[in-house]
Amino acid sequence: MREIIHLACEKCKRRNYHTTKNKKTHTEKFQIRKYCKFCRQHTIHKEAKL
Repeated sequence: MREIIHLACEKCKRRNYHTTKNKKTHTEKFQIRKYCKFCRQHTIHKEAKL
């Protein structure tokens, strides 16, 4: 039931990371603070469409 999701940086909109989540139990968009190598700083990364 787990699906692969891509995480995109809020500032530069690049997809830097990917992870999995169960879309039946977690219906809201996933977001986390991670390091963006293009912005060279920690930014919020949100779930992006495929």
